[in-house]
Amino acid sequence: MDGVQRACLGQSRAGRYRAFRDRRAVRTAGLFLCLLAALLVLTLWAMTVGSSDISLPRALQALIAPGDERADIVIRSVRLPRVIAALSAGAALAVAGAIMQAVTGNPLAEPGLLGVNAGASFAVILAISLAGVTAGGALVWAAFAGAALAAVAVYLLGSAGRGGATPLKLVLAGVVISTFLGSVGMAVLVLDAQTLDVVRMWSAGSLKNREMAQILPVLPWLATALIAAIAVRDQFTALSLGADTARGLGQNPLLWRLISGLLVVGLAGGAVAIAGPLGFVGLVVPHIVRLLVGPDYRLILPFAVLGGAGLALLADSLPRAVLATDMPLGITMALIGAPFFIWLANTRSEANA
Repeated sequence: MDGVQRACLGQSRAGRYRAFRDRRAVRTAGLFLCLLAALLVLTLWAMTVGSSDISLPRALQALIAPGDERADIVIRSVRLPRVIAALSAGAALAVAGAIMQAVTGNPLAEPGLLGVNAGASFAVILAISLAGVTAGGALVWAAFAGAALAAVAVYLLGSAGRGGATPLKLVLAGVVISTFLGSVGMAVLVLDAQTLDVVRMWSAGSLKNREMAQILPVLPWLATALIAAIAVRDQFTALSLGADTARGLGQNPLLWRLISGLLVVGLAGGAVAIAGPLGFVGLVVPHIVRLLVGPDYRLILPFAVLGGAGLALLADSLPRAVLATDMPLGITMALIGAPFFIWLANTRSEANA
């Protein structure tokens, strides 16, 4: 084969690769737009679901030109805060879960492993039992602070000893802190029945009676953390390949693990503050997204935003539409996520056998 033929063959291969890349980009963009449209439809449908039947045109009217009728009050004061809480908490937890799986290299990782859920729950219990706090906004900030402090405790415990804060040590530290805080919190609830009545629905992840005053103070934190995570999403792809590979690509793994931890605390802490300790969102969504778009975190995180928001909103709205009952979101997500977790664990065991 002479030089001209080799050059022509090389150009042909390059052309086929560019065509394949362009088709994949078009397919990915189309999939993203379809998911965005589906999320919009789901959001509008969720506005109409509840104890009282409100048509879609009436719900839109209540949002665009609200009046003083009962339907307007229900949409603005009851359903809109609930929808915003589900969307924001679901998106934040899904992105936090994707980041944790990249940092730890463990596909079973999710935000609860950092002690975020346990820390938030424990802080709310203490705020009610010891300080007598009952205002919704104050409980939100107590949950946010508890989540952050628990994550710091996990990092300090995981950093102790030789080797520093390795992914395995952080996971083990998270289990220890979560178990300890959960046990102490349960002891407080056993001794204080009044606190149990207040905490019960929040700890189950119920979005019932959520108010905009509870949600709005946390939204800027969630938005900032989401934007920051998406802005540096290419770093998570390198982290997911392992510390040695990331170092070979010019990345400082220790620095980016720290940054990732801060982002996870901001995302998961804010989500728990708004919606309570929700499980499995950060586990299920990243895996589904990875099946759709592959291992590139430049695509995983934007798709996780849509997937997490949609899954949380669907899980919150579906029981009201099908069963005509208000089931806490945390319970619905457990019913969805537990079988998925078992299937994933079995798949991993068979792959490693």
